[in-house]
Order: sequence, then C-alpha cells, then structure tokens
Amino acid sequence: MRSRQPNILLIFVDNQPASMMGCYGNDEIFTPHLDDLASRGVLFRNAFCPNSMCSPCRASMLTGLMPSQHGIHTWLDDEVMDEWPDNYNAIAEFETLPEKLAEAGYHTALIGKYHLGFADKPQNGFKHWVTMAKGMMPSFYGVEMNDNGKYETADEHSVDYFTRKSVEYLDRYADKDEPFFLFSTYNAPYGEMRPDEPEHRYSQKYAELPMNSVPREGLCSELIDWILMRKEKAPDYDFEWYKKLAEMPNNLRAMRQFYSQVSMVDDGVGQMIAKLEEKGVLDDTLVIYTADHGLSVGHHGFWGHGEDTWPSNMHRSANNIPLIVSHPDFAKPGRQVENLVGTTDIFETILDFAGCKLDAPESVSGMSLCPLLRDEVGEFRDEVFMEQEETRAIRTSRWLFMRRIEHTKYDFKHELYDLENDPDERNNLAQDPEYAGVTAELSARLDEYFSKYANPRWDLWKGGVVKSNSTRPFLWKEVWGKEWAPEY
Repeated sequence: MRSRQPNILLIFVDNQPASMMGCYGNDEIFTPHLDDLASRGVLFRNAFCPNSMCSPCRASMLTGLMPSQHGIHTWLDDEVMDEWPDNYNAIAEFETLPEKLAEAGYHTALIGKYHLGFADKPQNGFKHWVTMAKGMMPSFYGVEMNDNGKYETADEHSVDYFTRKSVEYLDRYADKDEPFFLFSTYNAPYGEMRPDEPEHRYSQKYAELPMNSVPREGLCSELIDWILMRKEKAPDYDFEWYKKLAEMPNNLRAMRQFYSQVSMVDDGVGQMIAKLEEKGVLDDTLVIYTADHGLSVGHHGFWGHGEDTWPSNMHRSANNIPLIVSHPDFAKPGRQVENLVGTTDIFETILDFAGCKLDAPESVSGMSLCPLLRDEVGEFRDEVFMEQEETRAIRTSRWLFMRRIEHTKYDFKHELYDLENDPDERNNLAQDPEYAGVTAELSARLDEYFSKYANPRWDLWKGGVVKSNSTRPFLWKEVWGKEWAPEY
C-alpha cells in the first residue's frame, strides 16, 4: 500500500510513430532504454492521437479534450505571434492535468516543448518551467530557452539540454515529501528537421543503415495536390519547404538523422530512469512514454503529418503513437495490449491513478486505462476518434473510416478500409455499394461522437473557427464565407 500518491513522469516526444522503436518490432533502431521500460511495463500496440499535429495533441494531453472542444486544430504558428493577445495561453479556460495534480498536492514541472502560447512564464498549473522560448526551432542547436524566467541559449543538442534539466529536477524533487508530476516533453525526434541538421553522437550509428524499415513507394497524388494547393492558395508561404516534403522519402541522410534523434531521446530516458533508481523512488513512480503524434516516413507515398496531403488523412503511420506505461502495481510486466486507446485516455488514466477528479468529467471522452494496466476482467470500448480540419475518422478493430466534409468544390471522397483483410489500408471501399451499410453506420457514430464532444465555437464542420491559425483558411472561407477568421 502506497503511503502517498505516486510520482508521475510523463515523457512526451515530438513526431514519433510507434513503429520507430525496437520494442515495437523495428530492428534498425537503437532504443535499449525504451525496450527495457517496455519489458517492465505495459506496451499498447494500438494507441492513437486525436490529430496529427503538435499543438492540438499537446492541448488534448493537458485537457483531455478533442480539437473541436479546445479549438486548436493545427500547430500554433510562431509567424503569427504578433497577432496573439497579450499573455496568450491557448488552453487557459480549461481544467488542465497539472492544475488538478497541483490541487492534489503535486509539485508540477514542465521541462521541454510547450507550444501552446507564450512561454515567458509558467502556465496551466506548472510550477517549475523550463521550455523553448518559441514553439518551433530551426535546429536542435542554439535554441533559446526559458529556465524559470532566466533566458539562455542551449549550445548543446536541445535533447541533451532537456535531459540535463530533467535529471537536475529529479535530483532535487524526487525524494521530497510531496509527489512530483514531471511533464518531460522532448522536442525530438521531429522528422521535419532540415536535411543538413548537424550530426551528434548517435549519427554515426546510423550512417550506413540501409533503412529497410521504411517503405519504398512512389509519391501519392494527395501529397502533390497539397503542395500545389499551398502554392496556389498561399503564394507568400515557404513553398520550398513543401517541395522538400516530396524529396524526404528518398533522402537517406534525413531518414537516418530522424532515427538517430530517437536514440538521443532513448539516452535521456535512460538517464531519468537511472536517477529515479538512484533516489530510491522508481517503484513509486508512474512512468509513461508516448508521443504527440506519429509521422509518415514514406508510408502511403508521403512524408509528414496527416495534414500534409489533400485532403488530410488518418492513416496508421501518421496517427499511431507509442505508449508504454510502467509501475509495479500493473500485472504481468512485458505485456502487450491490443485494445484501441488514445491520448485522452492517458489524461484520464493519470487523474485516476493519482486519485483526482474533474469538475466537469462529462466533457471528457477518454477512459482510464487502469483496468487494462492491471489486467482486470472487463470490456473496453472498441473505437478511437480523430480529426484533422476537413477530415474526421473513426477506427475500430475492424474498420478505418475517414469522412470528409461535404458540399465543397473539391468533391472530397470518403475512405473506408477493412483492417481485417487490408491491414495496410490500401483498398478504399467507401464508394463500393456493397459497403454502404458499413459507411452509414460508421458515419452515424462519428456524428454522435462529435455532437457530444464538440464546442460549436470551435466546430469547423458547423461554422466554427480555429484558435490562432489554420493550414486551410482558404477552405473555410469558401465554405463559411469571406468573414471567416481565426479567433482567440
């Protein structure tokens, strides 16, 4: 029996598909510490994010809400920071995970990437605050950091910087009387870094890697359509960057660098676990490793996020995230779970494990994973929901259905995949009359879900808007009128 609430270490990385870890079956990547964590914990094979972009998933992790509830539908663009209100915090109006844990007596810390508004001071219930001055970065080196109000430039690789700061925090707070919640949110592996990013100590480990674990297939037409659409609709935007997306699947150096950044993170995880062991508190610490979203590295003919095609997509590669949860209370170390789970379930799980309650639990669609973690008999729902501006999706153990907003001049097509007979999601059945009943039933489930878990103000499908920015503002102006514009 624990004498107090457990410590919580939530490691949240940036742009990592589940397939990029040894414990998920990838024999080309070096992740010994994460593989060891999986051997001592529970690994979820079918964990999915609600959106394939950074800021929306971070907001969902901290609030338990979907993008159509919290209003962030894509990354918060640093280029429009001058338009943000003073002291802008994109989730200030919601109950957040660190606020609830702080109320319950936790010392709360964010060390890593924030990307939910201005980062000049602690936000959302965090007391200890070490983060990048901006949400984005041009390189892993020379990043401007805010260490509890003191600004400094991290000359070292920023993963090493955040690891060092996390280990220092654990050394100071891990054995205090009050439990800690450390949100260690790495800005890596970050698969859309520039191809000429400087090498680091793990780069040579991958220098000759053949990269057989990534597909070799032609570019999909949806990627080309998106690049051309951006050029037409946003001619002042960095078109050269979008052209590079088309080149990435054939850029072996970029792929190897992407893999090498995962090993940098793995090294940091190992250092944090070692510090917990040194302080004698590992057995009283809930350790969770997950990512904001996945990333396609050539799967389905594109490199990038689900929104990097036209229309956007929710294929497995872009939305399947790693999820490892470890604590001695859980049954059968090394177990793998096949159930469909999501980011909002992680939010609920942490609150449940810490004994915290929300003031408005009905607003959150997630379910606690504690019964699955303890291998208790009982049913768990067989569905997860995702959304990416003009695309909404439901995934079950049998089906993936991507529904597109209708009545636009683009004539978007729905997509339906039979995951039992077509696990790679290649044969679209949505226009096949034989599957009309399946499409109708899944469409109704999407309607029911978003009718319950959407705020009309932020529901793009019903005339709502977005916070800060959209990657498809031209679409929403065409659908809802020229006056349509982001809000705060």
